[in-house]
Amino acid sequence: MRLLERVRKEWFMVGIVLVIAGAKLEPSVGVNGGPLMPEITVSYIAVATIFFNSGLSLRTEELTSALVHIKLHLFIQIFTLAFFPAAIWLFLQLLSITPINEWLLKGLQTVGCMPPPVSSAVILTKAVGGNEAAAIFNSAFGSFLGIVVTPLLLLLFLGSSSSVPFTSIFSQLFMTVVVPLIIGQIVRRYIKDWLERKKPPFGAVSSCVLLMIIYTTFCDTFSNPNIDLDTFSLILILFIIFSIQLSFMLLTFIFSTRNNSGFTPADTVAIIFCSTHKSLTLGIPMLKIVFAGHKHLSLISVPLLIYHPVQILLGSVLVPTIKSWMVSRQKGVKLTRPTV
Repeated sequence: MRLLERVRKEWFMVGIVLVIAGAKLEPSVGVNGGPLMPEITVSYIAVATIFFNSGLSLRTEELTSALVHIKLHLFIQIFTLAFFPAAIWLFLQLLSITPINEWLLKGLQTVGCMPPPVSSAVILTKAVGGNEAAAIFNSAFGSFLGIVVTPLLLLLFLGSSSSVPFTSIFSQLFMTVVVPLIIGQIVRRYIKDWLERKKPPFGAVSSCVLLMIIYTTFCDTFSNPNIDLDTFSLILILFIIFSIQLSFMLLTFIFSTRNNSGFTPADTVAIIFCSTHKSLTLGIPMLKIVFAGHKHLSLISVPLLIYHPVQILLGSVLVPTIKSWMVSRQKGVKLTRPTV
């Protein structure tokens, strides 16, 4: 009974193990063009579902209040699109003297230039119970901003340039992020009382969608014939990426929890995930456009293909720890408030 209870509580972690195992056994099911058709079900339907779900579950006043939290938004966007790529560039100056493949190192730089994702940071912030409204705003705004900024960063750090179809990417983001969010908010106005009374499992729905994203991501990774690297190089890149993510998560945590930061524990949760996650959905198309015809495109893409599943796995594993910290901090704040 204890084992069953444990599995019930940790169903999401069990789900992660199962979907990765499934992707390894039969990756063809979840690749582009496969039976699951992730190019439609994930890129459009899954992302739209996440933001419709968020629009339905979020109180309008919370979303409105998040829009005016300028300091938080500036922190996340500057960290993501300025500090992150600059720090990676400095780090790569040290790695350049090592025997690591130079195109893999360039791939690490492209990771630093990428915008935040429009799904994983929101789902993980929601799973912890952090400032979901701030996560939604920064994921969506950062993605739109990244459409313009990312190609400029790639040009600055790597010297590659190309015409980017801004209009089509903007329209896709608008239809899969903004429109579902607005529809969710409109529907909420009419069924608000029912939602408050029944309390549907919005978190479980988002977690299931995340499992689908994890599955298709690993299907892509396991089935990619262009990833022709020796085991040592893959392990080394994996270790570097894991170290970068963990270091940046710790760095954002330290900065956002200083006494004079002005951020709440819930804000810190949104900052940790939104500042350190990078978009595969926008990233791969951008790399294919900016490095079109480049003979080393597959090697350049490897770090981003690894970074994406690692950020989801690492974030998911840390959810209980971060949630425990946030709850304890919130209780501490309440206990220290003077009573009238």
